[in-house]
Amino acid sequence: MDKENNKMNEIGVIGLAVMGSNLAMNIADNGFNTAVYNRSSTKTEKLVAEAGELPIQGYYSLEEFTASLIKPRKIILMVQAGVAVDSTIGLLLPLLDQGDLIIDGGNSYYQDTIRRHKKLQDEGILFLGTGISGGEEGARFGPAIMPGGDQAAYRQVEHILTAISAKVDGEPCCTYIGEDGAGHFVKMVHNGIEYADMQLISEAYAIMKQLPGYTPDKLQSVFADWSQGELSSYLIDITADIFGKKDDETGDYLVDKILDTAGQKGTGKWTSQIALDLGVPVSTITSAVFERYISAMKSERVQAAEILKGPSSDNKMKETEIVELTEDIRKALYASKICSYAQGFGMMRAAAKEYNWHLDLGKIAMIFRGGCIIRAQFLNRIMEAYDKQPELANLLLDGYFSQAVENYQQAWRRVIVHAVKGGISVPGFSSALAYFDSYRSETLPMNLLQAQRDYFGAHTYQRIDREGVFHTQWT
Repeated sequence: MDKENNKMNEIGVIGLAVMGSNLAMNIADNGFNTAVYNRSSTKTEKLVAEAGELPIQGYYSLEEFTASLIKPRKIILMVQAGVAVDSTIGLLLPLLDQGDLIIDGGNSYYQDTIRRHKKLQDEGILFLGTGISGGEEGARFGPAIMPGGDQAAYRQVEHILTAISAKVDGEPCCTYIGEDGAGHFVKMVHNGIEYADMQLISEAYAIMKQLPGYTPDKLQSVFADWSQGELSSYLIDITADIFGKKDDETGDYLVDKILDTAGQKGTGKWTSQIALDLGVPVSTITSAVFERYISAMKSERVQAAEILKGPSSDNKMKETEIVELTEDIRKALYASKICSYAQGFGMMRAAAKEYNWHLDLGKIAMIFRGGCIIRAQFLNRIMEAYDKQPELANLLLDGYFSQAVENYQQAWRRVIVHAVKGGISVPGFSSALAYFDSYRSETLPMNLLQAQRDYFGAHTYQRIDREGVFHTQWT
């Protein structure tokens, strides 16, 4: 123990990488005596030194760590998702008593959380799979928190989690999400929406950079202006900051020096995979995932650029045309954003039915308003939509959102036409519009597709003029 303190600790944190360390500091900042442990003792020593007078005590064995906790013990795991979580739980179990609580605060796969919940329930240990969003800054000063699992377990730590969460209009960005894996599922979908949001913003940037030829300083001005209106959000704000940042070494704008290959940690991919299992269309989110994959094919793209030529872009735009296009892009971005959120919330709605989770989509929108990466003014509208209609089938059916898309759809279509004519890839904008057009279509061409399936595989079909299942001998 690094600090002489006879008080027992109210909660413990295991795993002191960036997120774990910052979360422990946040907990201690809010007045809770906090025990910390890391497999590597140097990280424990470093955090205790940085904590100063904050009520953080470091331990160098799990036995000392668990012995320091008030019973029933409350332990947050901030270790790498996967094997490390199971391994740490395995080491903890012999040291715990029935009724103790483990909280997995990492980005765990929700099916793993369901499995762990059942295993620990059989052992008499309470378990919460808890999504924590907001990155390093959120963990330190207030994240969005998504706990799922035993509701009784949540009640034991509600006062701590709500205290350390972000606040919007005085309300904590933390609420009980639902049973077993619901918290990590919602965090996964949050990350999928985040992928789509970032892709859509990047496409808006690509169009403005390539058609009007906007420089970073002009782009900074555009995004700063957008941040004052209905697009106001964390991602729009930081994008404006990014465009204004200059490289210390060259003096050039830093964004132009960054390699165009995007990384990912897998949660966006999970969202797309699980959407396929649930039979829910999340085309904009999936397009964003695929675009990260194709961005990683840098050497192939460089080679392809020498061989595959797109349309010529010699036409100069007039100033009035540039102004009109910029406003159209803003509207297209907003309309596409509506569709990507509609897809994400539709996926949560489908999962609630599949797993018998009692998800309150209005409250989920509420906690997304602060602390997390997708926090935005726009989420107030989503919260209001579900408050009015808790069983709303799709956000596009809410009056505000249907009117917004109707008002903006011509601008949206014009932007995509401009991009296609200019040879600019806009899979996010395009897939969002295709989703909208498919969803609003009373009739889709799947009658032909069903006829094809029956023709080559005798898969049968239904008719519009009478009940039953039919098969035709087509030849």
